[in-house]
Amino acid sequence: MLKKYLEKIKFTGRQIEIMELASQIIDRDGIQELTTKNLAGEIGLSEAALYRHFKSKNEILLGLLDYFMLEMKERIAKITINKGRTPSELLKDIFTSQLKTFAKKPAIVSVIFSEGIFQFNKELMEKVSGMMKMMQTEIDAIVTRGQQEGSFRDFAGPATMSTIIMGSMRLAVMKWKLFGRRSDLVKEGNKVLTGVLKMIEKTNLN
Repeated sequence: MLKKYLEKIKFTGRQIEIMELASQIIDRDGIQELTTKNLAGEIGLSEAALYRHFKSKNEILLGLLDYFMLEMKERIAKITINKGRTPSELLKDIFTSQLKTFAKKPAIVSVIFSEGIFQFNKELMEKVSGMMKMMQTEIDAIVTRGQQEGSFRDFAGPATMSTIIMGSMRLAVMKWKLFGRRSDLVKEGNKVLTGVLKMIEKTNLN
């Protein structure tokens, strides 16, 4: 799956190999252990040879983020195109899909939720910000539809409500990550989303 999307972003075969290994190192040892030295050693290259494919560790991380953004965009588009689903069902479908992806690819969680690596790197920060904006745009549209159709309460605007939804899901993922990924992320995340939906759905006020 990773190779499929990296090829779409026009990486070379060697770059794909390096990025797949980088993902494995992050998953196994944590993002702090991803260094050009460690990566070069595991792939059997000198650091100088590695730099011919990527100029820095940050460039590798940018590539992984490009991959995830493309994969996420295509995956969510397949969900939102289903006009037969209610707004609540679409939110559940999207976040179940996100949670399953995070559970299968925990390295992506380590990259996206490692604020420390973005603090002094504008490119990485902008890439993650773009990813969040893309998701918020999709959630905003669903919330707007729910309010227009009368299935969602209108105590706040779509942007505020989508921030609440995304924030609660982010907290669920962070909790899963901090506690060593021992819980069922999909199950726990859906519990959180169900609680949020109970607060915003009009049908639950009757």
